[in-house]
Amino acid sequence: MKIHPLNTGNFKLDGGAMFGVVPKSLWSRTNPPDENNMCSWSMRCMLIEDEDRLMLVDTGIGDKQSEKFFSYYYLFGDDSLIGNIKKLGFTPDDITDVFLTHLHFDHCGGAIQQVGENKYEPVFKNAHFWSTEKHWKWATEPNQREKASFLKENILPIQESGQLKYVPREGDFTKDVFNNIDMLFVDGHTESQMIPHINYQGKTLVFMADLLPSVGHIPLPYVMGYDTRPLKTLSEKEKFLKRAADEEYILFLEHDHVNECCTLQNTEKGVRLKDTFKFTDLF
Repeated sequence: MKIHPLNTGNFKLDGGAMFGVVPKSLWSRTNPPDENNMCSWSMRCMLIEDEDRLMLVDTGIGDKQSEKFFSYYYLFGDDSLIGNIKKLGFTPDDITDVFLTHLHFDHCGGAIQQVGENKYEPVFKNAHFWSTEKHWKWATEPNQREKASFLKENILPIQESGQLKYVPREGDFTKDVFNNIDMLFVDGHTESQMIPHINYQGKTLVFMADLLPSVGHIPLPYVMGYDTRPLKTLSEKEKFLKRAADEEYILFLEHDHVNECCTLQNTEKGVRLKDTFKFTDLF
């Protein structure tokens, strides 16, 4: 197995929304905002080579929405999903599997491209797209709180193509989804978000998605305002962070604009940051 981190681009989101009830005087210490109260975030994905599989975890925001839509998120930087896949010597047609941790637009938008007026198709024509049955239903029959994050043009073409597959959920943790890949399921941010756990070079590497967007979210009360069940997130974070510190997990941060990976440690004040580093500095 060989893993490549991919940045698909960067965007900005309101700091208050990203940290919920935590006051700006605290969260701004780790995530300083601009004059509009917007903080910078990345949209990292992961490309996994494993024997005859080439697997992608999340796909970023894509490029097919309107100029007005993108203006809300202040996209910046030169990175792109397809551009960085090609830099590694691959093409979209080489991808065999796409894990979508959940179907919010900044995680799945790059999976679908527009090919005509009101016509969309998968970017990865030879891939299976993996979600869960519960989350798919949640996203295609959205509640009013999340409706703006579940865009039909990002989601329905996956099913219409016949390429949709479901990861079986057995409790909160399913082992051996694929070779050396287990899946944790969490429900606080959105129903049945998938958190891949990858056995890689003797370590457990965890793709954090929106369970832990950045190192600034490590303290337990630092829960996003976007989460549908914040108290559920609180308990899921507490359980996960303790295990991650005890078992020395490597956390791959999808949204932290500065820090690509981190480790945790137990302290008298609870679980706290231990080290930050680039993926390539460790592996």
